[in-house]
Amino acid sequence: MPFPQPLRAVVTGAGSGLGRALAVELAQRGASLIISDINPSSAEETAELVRQQQARAEAIVCDVTDRNAVFGLVEETEKRLGGIDLIANNAGVAIGGPFDEISIEDWRWAVDINLWGVIYGCQAAVPKMLAQGHGYILNVASAAGLIGPPSMSAYNVTKAGIVSLSETLYAEYKTQGINVAVLCPTFFRTNLIGAIRGATTKKEDARVIRWMERSKVQAPGVAKSAIDSVRDGKLYVQPMREGRMAWRLKRANPQRFYDSLSRAHQQFLRGRRTP
Repeated sequence: MPFPQPLRAVVTGAGSGLGRALAVELAQRGASLIISDINPSSAEETAELVRQQQARAEAIVCDVTDRNAVFGLVEETEKRLGGIDLIANNAGVAIGGPFDEISIEDWRWAVDINLWGVIYGCQAAVPKMLAQGHGYILNVASAAGLIGPPSMSAYNVTKAGIVSLSETLYAEYKTQGINVAVLCPTFFRTNLIGAIRGATTKKEDARVIRWMERSKVQAPGVAKSAIDSVRDGKLYVQPMREGRMAWRLKRANPQRFYDSLSRAHQQFLRGRRTP
């Protein structure tokens, strides 16, 4: 089914990367948008790109770790656009490294942004959507939330939480007119590595950047898959073939899957000790 017109949407973390791509994709489909980011200049840059698509866009600064700020963002979206049809809970950060080397402060940082930010967005949007009888919620997780690779414990936990939340909300609200989708991509070009925390090395960060650059599916393609899926009522969005294959392998034989990951991780650790 097509989106209702006009489509009124808000995207968090929309100042760059996937958030910007989601905003532009929605603009190309005729949406009016609230562009939200913690960085005001980045939010305004995305808003200008949206306006170039002949779509309405307003930029609002929001720190998703602040529940009142997220609720205020949704209220402001309703006030400025006359309602809210779609929320994309996209704001997120990267954190990596061995579990025993990640500080509790970095754990809290990741959970506050990646998980609580999404929870707040859903809490704020669901009552509005129930009242009007329809709505779309797109929660941005990661393939890491489905397969839990080593040396990514804090990131995995936050993204698995988003997957679980999305599955629950899908089941609770599907029959009440709210489509919920969870986006689980693998690597593609973003700005996450530039602000990564945890206990990764420069060598490891450089390898991730190479994987991002080599991906055949980049942010615009990820955004298109995500918007198509939430529109069509699909719960899981997995734009990359390797992510879909890994998830199938895990579900087919979880023990064997994690035994294989453990062996691969031991090889990784030997390489980690090599200058």
